[in-house]
Amino acid sequence: MTDSRVATVLAYHARSKHALDRYAAGPGTLDWEAQPKAFRDWEGAKQKALPRDVVVSEIAWSALYATRPSLPLNTANLGSLLRLCAGLTAWKEYRGSRWSLRAHPSSGNLHPTETWLIAANVAGLEDGLYHYQNLHHALERRAWGSAPSATGAWVGFSSIHWREAWKYGERAFRYCQLDMGHVLAAVSYAAVLHGWKPHLVKLDSDGIARCLGLDRAADFAGVEGEEAEVIVSLEAGDQALPSNWQHWAGKPSLLDARPLYQWPVIAEVAAATRGVIPCAETALPAPVLPQIENDIRASQVILQRRSAQAFDGESVMPHALFRQLLGSLLPGGSPVWELWPYAARVHPVLLVHRVDGVAPGLYVMPRSAAAKSSLQAAFRESFAWQAADAELPLFQLIAARAGKTARTLSCHQDIAEQCAVTFMLVAEFAAPVAADPAAYRHLHWEAGMLGHVLTLEAEAAGWRGTGIGCFFDNAGHEVLGLQDNAFQVIYHYAIGMALHDARISTLPAYT
Repeated sequence: MTDSRVATVLAYHARSKHALDRYAAGPGTLDWEAQPKAFRDWEGAKQKALPRDVVVSEIAWSALYATRPSLPLNTANLGSLLRLCAGLTAWKEYRGSRWSLRAHPSSGNLHPTETWLIAANVAGLEDGLYHYQNLHHALERRAWGSAPSATGAWVGFSSIHWREAWKYGERAFRYCQLDMGHVLAAVSYAAVLHGWKPHLVKLDSDGIARCLGLDRAADFAGVEGEEAEVIVSLEAGDQALPSNWQHWAGKPSLLDARPLYQWPVIAEVAAATRGVIPCAETALPAPVLPQIENDIRASQVILQRRSAQAFDGESVMPHALFRQLLGSLLPGGSPVWELWPYAARVHPVLLVHRVDGVAPGLYVMPRSAAAKSSLQAAFRESFAWQAADAELPLFQLIAARAGKTARTLSCHQDIAEQCAVTFMLVAEFAAPVAADPAAYRHLHWEAGMLGHVLTLEAEAAGWRGTGIGCFFDNAGHEVLGLQDNAFQVIYHYAIGMALHDARISTLPAYT
């Protein structure tokens, strides 16, 4: 059975690759008026508005890692956390079109991720399972009636694949998983601000579906289903997760009444990659680098984060920021790696365009000691592997201007050339997937987390990031000299000085 699942994953990954002479299968046309609804309601479920204030709004970004007491579990603090990890951050308007932004980026701003809350003995909230309705910053009570012995709060996540597949076709499953990584990173940052120590609940996919009510097939009859992803415990230790609810309410709203395409391969790879979060491993500490002096508030960084649409193509990144970005990606360098305490399996390759004191060229930063030798064996023999930093495991492979290469590899997009640095995130691939096909999801989560760390660190310093999910897979592998599936590029990310588009109006998230 495992061999069959592995084959399904490898076949999906191969067929969903973009190539210089063709793109992965996707819709032939897009009708933006028929886009799936951006928000799901649970019709018939009792709704409870959450307080909108961010209770940790005065904490500086530079104080992010400071030890602070855990805030009580109540509606005010949970509302604050949800605003910072899954809530709306703004509305945008342009020529009569209006769209929302959220606390985490998403491919095409399509946001396939749905958020859930399980509450047990939380002040101001009845015990139960709730769907977080981020349009109104409210909870919809989905289930109740159990008598949990535990006290705690758990945040769960599911994906609606059709939101991405509507635009991106077969490659959409990858994007849903990258989005999930961004979401987990967003939870990490929000939780640490509240003094909470989140950890991943060790349940298999079926168990997560049961806890979130996603296995109730009759409830989803005639509407888009939701794929169970993960549950994060906020402040519950190892207590049992409440799940035996006696009463259920609500019907999920239909998002797309007339889908024009079907992509059955997405359901196939979703089934093949269901599994359990791996057991935690001890990660090596990151080098302790001096923090850039900055008194910007952490909540401001999170709520003002945007995905850059264009870069100026000329700003030079300060060397200190460059090193801080890289240090934050290493185990121990960000709150994210406390939630995800596993051996690093995704490693950044950098196409450096404009960084003060760093020659333009191709670089790599293995995020584990073991990865350096395996990457060196897999990459081109001609690469120099010259140490490029006294403290960070950064190595120069080639000294050369790489702007046009970055642009070509990133589906000919200008943002990859006009930024200061383009990141190609390379995953240890064949061995993890062969050992457990669920690793296909987890590798994409890790890549999404890396992207989120980059984007927030850049935002705090006045720079900006953007994810690039469209890239030519095998062309990138050819540049690196990769000959097989031992390593695969699974995400691109760009950091630069963003250009502001004055034609687009920005409106408050909640009024």
